[in-house]
Parts: sequence; C-alpha cells; structure tokens
Amino acid sequence: MADENNAPPPLRLLVVIPAYNEAASIAAVLDELRRDGPHADVLVVDDGSADSTAAIAAARGAAVLRLPFNLGIGAALQTGYQYALANGYAAAVQFDADGQHRADQIAALIEPLRRGRADHVIGSRTLAGAYRFPLPRLLGACLIRAITLLVTGRRISDPTSGFRAYGPRALAFFARQYPQAYLDSAEITVWALRQGMRVEEVPAEMRPAARSSIGSLMGVVHALRVCLALLIDRMEKPFAEPPAEPPAGGPPRTEKQT
Repeated sequence: MADENNAPPPLRLLVVIPAYNEAASIAAVLDELRRDGPHADVLVVDDGSADSTAAIAAARGAAVLRLPFNLGIGAALQTGYQYALANGYAAAVQFDADGQHRADQIAALIEPLRRGRADHVIGSRTLAGAYRFPLPRLLGACLIRAITLLVTGRRISDPTSGFRAYGPRALAFFARQYPQAYLDSAEITVWALRQGMRVEEVPAEMRPAARSSIGSLMGVVHALRVCLALLIDRMEKPFAEPPAEPPAGGPPRTEKQT
C-alpha cells in the first residue's frame, strides 16, 4: 500500500548483467551497484567467459548463472529474465558489465514502473543531453531511430540504448519471447511497441562505451542490418501473451552457480 505521501511501494527488483570476459570491470560495476544503486538483487549471467568473470562476481555477492558457452547477449539477457520470472521479481533492469551504465540512474529508470505508467522503460542518452556519440555510431543511431519511427509511428530518442527496465508484463513476455538473432536493443523497442506495451523514455546519464558494435565504419553496415531486422520484425504479428500473473510470494531463490 502507498504511504501517506502517496509514494508507491518499492519494486522487488533484479538487476541483470550479461557478461562475457568482463573480469577487468565486473568488480567495479558490482561495487558501484551496491554503493549507488537502489535496493535490488543482482544477477550476473556469465556468457561462456574464458576469464574469471563468474568467480569475481560470486565473490562480490552477486548471484551467478554460467552459460556453457558463448551464446550472445540476447540469450544471456533472456536467461536473466527467465530467472527473474521464476523467482518472483516484479521488475528487472538490464545493466552493462563494462561500466557504461551508472547505478545512480536506476532509481529514475524504474520510476515509471513504480508509478504504473509504463511496461518498459528506456534510459535515453539523447534526452540526458550530455552524451556524445562517435560520428560513425551517431550515423548508425540516427538511421535506426528513423527506421524505428517508420515501423512503429513512435519517436524514440534512443532506441539502441541497452539501459532498460522491464515491468511485470514486459518481464513475462521477454522471458518467453526474444529476438532469435538479437542484433541490437532497438529490436526490443520494436517488439514492445508491436505488442502494444506502454513504452516510456527517461533521461539517463552514461559513461562513454568502452566498445560498441556500431562504433566504427563497419558499424554502419551493422546499423543497416539492424534496420532490415526492424523492418522484418514489424511485418510479424504480435505474439499471444498469457494473462498477467502476480509475482510469486516468498523470498527468491539465490543459489549461486559458479
């Protein structure tokens, strides 16, 4: 129940971190989440790393799921959402393992979920105003933004952002259905809008990415591939969704796998 100031109750939140050979950065990311983030459990999905990513994450107190080999970020994220759904979490946040995302921005990101205004929330670097894209990446991002507008009719300022929050409906849906190839986060934007979900953007300050799939001239080719995928995604019919179910009661299972 809301308190006397009409503030909604806190969400039972899981931060999902897909990680592949992130031993150099994962400890600092987890320490920042503990220090600057809201109260939340943290799950690191180790995507077949050959380094000590999983061991470092477990030592820092995170729950860890280890995939048998590198399946890609899409499979790692869906695994995290399946874990969240199975363990009764009301919401999940997608958070990078390389230090780009900031823990102190999570509270603003999940606020539309807490207020019941949105099913899916995108943290927008563009709305925050201070983030500068490298030129090749800027060209690719502008192209993807234009195609997203074309296929959805919605003007999304930062459809490629990987800093996202999933409410109960989005969490249940993406735990079961996920783009098979998963070229970019923009596909999640299009899928959510295609399903008729309430999608909202909030300003989100981020650090420059250590690396990016569209951070070079070859990235323009990648952006073209993403745009083609978005056009194909738009031609697909919405998926049938099961009735919404409340989060399961009781404490979540937090068995760590290392």
